[in-house]
Amino acid sequence: MGLVKVTGELASADGEFKPVEFLVDTGSLYTLVSPEIARDLGVDLVGSTTLETAEGSHVEVAMGYARIRLMGREKPTLLGAMNVPMPLLGSVSLQSLGLKVNPVAEILEYDIPYPPLV
Repeated sequence: MGLVKVTGELASADGEFKPVEFLVDTGSLYTLVSPEIARDLGVDLVGSTTLETAEGSHVEVAMGYARIRLMGREKPTLLGAMNVPMPLLGSVSLQSLGLKVNPVAEILEYDIPYPPLV
């Protein structure tokens, strides 16, 4: 399986949407962006959680809520601010939008034919 990248949009709860290119990471629970992107979006980081990295180390990550818009669907989602080389689109956001990865075609597809309720 190759890499799946997709361009979506993020906004703080009361902010303007801005385009973000994501690497889809089905192994990541949360959607993660750099602290700079979270700050530029105006995301209110209201809490934190401990995440385990791919190498097995544990890091404390500031968390907040943002709105995500992707493939014609829009939902609130949990967003982590972490030093990542590229924004990661995690499984919570994918499932809340009703999307899934097609690993053969290396694209996102609709998992359910209608947008989920907010």
